[in-house]
Amino acid sequence: MTYKRKKYHHGDTHLKKGWRTRRRAKDLDQIDEDLKDENVKNLLNQEVDLEKPGAAQYYCIHCARYFINDTALQDHLSTKVHKRRLKALEQEPYSIEESERAAGKGSYISPQKRKIETITRDSFKMDTESELLPQAKMAKTDV
Repeated sequence: MTYKRKKYHHGDTHLKKGWRTRRRAKDLDQIDEDLKDENVKNLLNQEVDLEKPGAAQYYCIHCARYFINDTALQDHLSTKVHKRRLKALEQEPYSIEESERAAGKGSYISPQKRKIETITRDSFKMDTESELLPQAKMAKTDV
């Protein structure tokens, strides 16, 4: 009689791709860290790196992906994958304080929803310019 391997985990075949670490993407808490203003500025204005797609000039912060050109990035921003990631980022990331409250140290506060909008290089430049203009006006009036 020939040996037949028993497959105990028959239903886990759809999970195997997620277990691989070759193409591991950033987790939501790491992306939440990237969404802070100083990190957004650095990620959107990266130096030219020929090893990365599009020389690292077209980057989606929410999905942590590089694209080869602006057209590919704009197409990605309207896809279901990007919108799903925005929806997942609306909830605040799980923190140590929250785990302690859930364990009984303090009163439990449910995580809050927040509004997340797509950040691109153009929209970030407009936001920073609009923030600088009132400060420049205030500086002129003080003099």
